[in-house]
Amino acid sequence: MLLLDATHTSHTRAQTGIQRVCRSLYAALRAQQPVEAICHDPYLRAWRSLNDREKRHLAPGRIAAGPRGARWPLHQQIAGHARRLAGARPAVPAGSALVCPELFSPAVGAHLPELLAAVRGPRVAVFHDAIGLKLPELTPPGTVRRLPVYLRELLLFDGIAANSEDSAACLRDYWKWLGVGDTPVVHVMPLGLDPVAPDPQPSTLNAQPRILCVGTIEGRKNHLALLEACAALWTEGLTFELQLLGLPRADTAGPALAKIAALQQAGRPLLSMGAVADDELHAAYRQCAFTVYPSLIEGFGLPVLESLQHGKPCVCSAAGALGESARGGGCVALPSVNAASLAAAIRRLLRNPPELAALAAQGRARPVKSWVDYARELAEWMTTLPRRG
Repeated sequence: MLLLDATHTSHTRAQTGIQRVCRSLYAALRAQQPVEAICHDPYLRAWRSLNDREKRHLAPGRIAAGPRGARWPLHQQIAGHARRLAGARPAVPAGSALVCPELFSPAVGAHLPELLAAVRGPRVAVFHDAIGLKLPELTPPGTVRRLPVYLRELLLFDGIAANSEDSAACLRDYWKWLGVGDTPVVHVMPLGLDPVAPDPQPSTLNAQPRILCVGTIEGRKNHLALLEACAALWTEGLTFELQLLGLPRADTAGPALAKIAALQQAGRPLLSMGAVADDELHAAYRQCAFTVYPSLIEGFGLPVLESLQHGKPCVCSAAGALGESARGGGCVALPSVNAASLAAAIRRLLRNPPELAALAAQGRARPVKSWVDYARELAEWMTTLPRRG
């Protein structure tokens, strides 16, 4: 039995990147082998299997969008306390293998050794990024404080599945900087995509084309540069709508949120929808002319490949993991994602329908790696890992 740690995702209705990974991977693995989703219950103070309510939170595509924080209902808190006080603490679930797809919290990390000891076979963590160490000024302080300990905790695993070459190099370099010699195998394994029906025909620009930007509104996602670029283009007289989808985070994106409010008050065609469920997300991809993902840095960048999967070109950075995603065509990859560069790329696509159509054709021609493919690749790789410790 393969165990999958879903401590956070099973207690949130958010659909940020890591939650999407956890839900999709869980579904894909279950289609191929027996899988038991587990969590660390902080009230019971024990690892346990998920209950039915928690499993419903793992259903991909059916969870309504909401705050990214984990919520434990009061009755569950009381039940956990009561069971612990009564001495009914369950045994750690035993498994033949373990996958941890989340960035686990300090409480979960502190109890990892007992879980790892109960697993007979390979124990693997999915590594997303260490962006908080590279851009601490644009990252929530709690995440920045957590990362050094988290990166050390990853040393407990037998293998690390990194989302990109850039993330893998970052992790290896950090461990090297720490002076650690005996490290887990770090294997680059780009993420999969959920299946969707692509648009049958390329989009044509009309009097009011729509540009879509998908991603949490936070500092490193660089929405402010995109908003400044669009403001300049509207002043030039270009006609288009900008639609933003993503949870707003005032702790690192205050200036961007203020700019959104100012542009809307000025009557600019700017739609800021917050977070949405999967069906609304894919409808937005279908309805746009192209997308812009202005993020400064990513561990992978699902919105880039989701855009191409829908046959919609994407303007994004050429650096790091985003540059890796852009390599196969369909993207306008920029050396810099400042306001001027973004404005030039958007202007170019709005004024050049043949180029937009050619990029859309490139995007539709790219092979799509599904979550089923990812789950199979992960399972096969895990069989090659020697146990460490």
